[in-house]
Amino acid sequence: MIHIKTVINGLNIEYMVKGEGENILILAGWGTDYRVYKNLAESISSYAKVFYFDMPGFGKSDEPKEPWNVDNYISLVKEFICQMNIKELSIIGHSNGGRICIKMLADNNLEFKVKKLILIGSAGIVNKKTLKKRLKIATVKIGKKFLSLPIIKNIFPNAVEKLKNKMGSVDYRNASPVMRNTLVKLVNENLIDRLPEIKVPTLLLWGENDAETPFANAKIMEKMIPNAGLVSFEGCSHYVFLERPMPINKIINNFITGGKN
Repeated sequence: MIHIKTVINGLNIEYMVKGEGENILILAGWGTDYRVYKNLAESISSYAKVFYFDMPGFGKSDEPKEPWNVDNYISLVKEFICQMNIKELSIIGHSNGGRICIKMLADNNLEFKVKKLILIGSAGIVNKKTLKKRLKIATVKIGKKFLSLPIIKNIFPNAVEKLKNKMGSVDYRNASPVMRNTLVKLVNENLIDRLPEIKVPTLLLWGENDAETPFANAKIMEKMIPNAGLVSFEGCSHYVFLERPMPINKIINNFITGGKN
């Protein structure tokens, strides 16, 4: 696997390419880098030309200079495809990578052709918040207001940040300020209405115990994407492709090649 750097939208982006044949692009999930997708990429490279890049803020790619939304990521992906001179490809999107795919493929005026789409534990649907989550959000809001009072802020200047760190998700706590605000923008954009606009054959791969993107979301996507099929894996999590690499790799191969390889 060749590691190369390029500049996209003012950011240094590290990418990898390997193999020959039809083009496959892997779009990574939040907080991951190439190592997470190495086995998947190596498998695909045996029958296709696979591309992967570290998303801004992760791996060896630069962090955005300001918080990004889904459209910023789509712009990055489009520019990468353009730089690679790719006219036709299939795309694999895991988690946040899937969120990017959903919104991008809902646009029928792309300058390149997407043949097939694979969504693995894809984000993109904003689920109704549980009572526990609503109480947690309310606690943070009330706490921020109280801790932002001038007299309290003078005594405890870092209290608001400490509250956010304590109450936020692991992804949120581990992120820089720019990436935290990026994460907030991403998770609050509901793309459920875009699902029917995806016109390419779509394969959904999901762990039934996925705690990040619930399996119920897979069922919604299967129903709302016109030409979608779902393969689920009992006992697997958000990283089903790491937990069941052999069947996942075989299923992807069959879907991409039609069983010819």
